[in-house]
Amino acid sequence: MPAAISPPPFTPLKDSALFKPLKLGKIALEHRLVLAPLTRMRGVKESEGVYVPSDLAVEYYKQRASKGGLLLTEATDICHYASGYPGTPGVFSPSQIAGWKKVTDAVHAKGGFIFCQIWHTGRASTPGLRGGQPSLSASDIPISGGALDGTQYGDAPPKPMTVEEIKQTTQDFADAAKKAVEAGFDGVEIHGANGYLLDQFLHDNVNKRTDAYGGSIENRTRFPLEVIKACAEAIGAEKVGIRLSPYNYFQDTKDSNPNAHWAYLCEQIASLPQEVRPAYVHMVEPRFDEVLDEQAKMDALAAYTGTDGVEAEATRKVPNSLVPFRRILQKGSVKFLAAGGFNRDNIGPKLESEDADAVIMGRYFIANPDLPRRLADGLPLNAYDRSTFYGASPPEKGYTDYPFFNGAEANGSA
Repeated sequence: MPAAISPPPFTPLKDSALFKPLKLGKIALEHRLVLAPLTRMRGVKESEGVYVPSDLAVEYYKQRASKGGLLLTEATDICHYASGYPGTPGVFSPSQIAGWKKVTDAVHAKGGFIFCQIWHTGRASTPGLRGGQPSLSASDIPISGGALDGTQYGDAPPKPMTVEEIKQTTQDFADAAKKAVEAGFDGVEIHGANGYLLDQFLHDNVNKRTDAYGGSIENRTRFPLEVIKACAEAIGAEKVGIRLSPYNYFQDTKDSNPNAHWAYLCEQIASLPQEVRPAYVHMVEPRFDEVLDEQAKMDALAAYTGTDGVEAEATRKVPNSLVPFRRILQKGSVKFLAAGGFNRDNIGPKLESEDADAVIMGRYFIANPDLPRRLADGLPLNAYDRSTFYGASPPEKGYTDYPFFNGAEANGSA
């Protein structure tokens, strides 16, 4: 008699909502698992402030590509000195565009799709990382603590952007979107989250401006909305998404009323004319934080009052959840992607409840280049090595050396 076939060690998800097709803009996804935008700091330095994606990056994204699957790239500089991190590639020079073209070709060869996440870090940078120029932000409030170049942010506070600089940066985003499409990307994701430049304008503890870009929530959302429209006009709205993090604490952002303020932003996005309305909004779950564990983050959020955001013992009456934002965006047929602390157990319920159209995973996708297959078939997952997330020596360590299941070759042939 033939040997009995052992059941998979975990529940296969191939028949769950995770593997139902999804139309996102003009691309047709065959599953709803998306690679998170993950800063890996492995770009090759070409000149001061200019880093290029290497052949190692080609292998990294190729490994994680799957037929009908969507990848989001690491945050990518829109212009020279937009970044606050060494090893972060851009999409503004011919060499960078050529490097990314190798990446997009490799992903497309496997039947996958890839969007380029584009950013400006704003005050999350220092003059030492900007050719001696001051960092830019909504106001002159620095981040606490030290930067990667060993300096203290407070020793060189950011320069509040002039209206002319805001307009130029908006154009820089649109130009980067065009160059991303030139490099073969299927679209771009605007980084409006995690305490970077656009998020600095959104959070009222950072934005202390008194002009048309500060004060009221109507004014604080002006810059991000102008960037959305500029990118959509440049490459088509169906190729544009944006990442937002209303409950972010990272890099000293802490809004007084995220539920009301990001609801307003979502209402504005949903009501944009169709020709400039983005294909999707990607949001980070309230439980996720770069520093706090899940319970500590939720406890901190629960301490908000319903009005001024001052921490108090009484909990908010309004729960902190992405679901209300999702419902607002549905009115404009804007797809909703959720990220933050997802695993094989909670990814299904999120989609089955229709609280998101797709789910984004990062840490497990780093350690499991064949993650869609592993989740589909109920296979065990490799453990991730956090120490190699942001660079390593040699650079392939924790980047392209995680094994595929069953010892399949790391060229993605499995």
